[in-house]
Amino acid sequence: MLLILGTTGSGKGKLAFELAKSSDAEIISVDSMKIYRRMDVGTAKPPKEAQTIVKYHLIDVVEPSESFSVGKFIELTNQTIDQIKKRGKPVIAVGGTALYIKSLLYGLFEGPGTDEEIRTQLKEKAKSQGLAKLHEQLSKLDPQAAQKIHPNDSKRIMRALEVYELTGKPISSFQSQWTQNNCSNWKIIGLRRDKAVESQRINARVKKMIDAGLVEEVESLLNEDKPLSKQAQSAIGYAEIIDYLSNKTSLEKSLELIKKNTRHLAKHQRTWFKTFKNVNWLDIEADESAEKILERTKILSENI
Repeated sequence: MLLILGTTGSGKGKLAFELAKSSDAEIISVDSMKIYRRMDVGTAKPPKEAQTIVKYHLIDVVEPSESFSVGKFIELTNQTIDQIKKRGKPVIAVGGTALYIKSLLYGLFEGPGTDEEIRTQLKEKAKSQGLAKLHEQLSKLDPQAAQKIHPNDSKRIMRALEVYELTGKPISSFQSQWTQNNCSNWKIIGLRRDKAVESQRINARVKKMIDAGLVEEVESLLNEDKPLSKQAQSAIGYAEIIDYLSNKTSLEKSLELIKKNTRHLAKHQRTWFKTFKNVNWLDIEADESAEKILERTKILSENI
């Protein structure tokens, strides 16, 4: 089985499509937002014509009003892999959602449950003292986790503190228990581009989404009977356009924020990917053709 990973806008989706087409493989999407139906433009789903040529999985599986978990992703992915193998087809997984990839490769981290009282206390503390204070507290309790968690990542900071409060143990001690049983089943190829080129591609990608009707797509979703789930609302591209449609900001400012948040996501992805073992990195030149990238990937995958 082949896994292609890379930052958002790296070209991994196009590469996976060309590989699948040439090898009669089926593709599993490893993306926490492509799972939502009717969220097409902002999540950069493969075009409908591509989906008629190659069979895709884990795309359009839940309504935008529903929540979706990494546990559900692993469950559906394992079922899908079994089905593809029964058909005698190769498996290509592609995506950039780091937590999904990590769970796919190393197993699902099953830490302690949640406690609403503790979460409420942490939220109140963050509001009154600032998030920096919570990150400072985490640095003292679990320096290993604090080093990996961005000081502005409120969700992960609070989860790490919650785990410590519940168990008396740092979250890093639980995460170190993740196994690597699944890792040997995958050949892993990572696409890597120069950061400046990456930023240019992100800017072009945002413009393309607007031209393709991102604003109209978000407007249509907001007009549906059931409200968007918090997960869907928070997706980059959707959250910013929702603010624009709510008259909280201008379209121009929303677009700049989408670009900025997407660059931040790419940085976050690069940080995660550095922790993954056995990734065979393919450095892509700015003017390298899709055909050349495909050729190099085939050679690399044969030699892994």
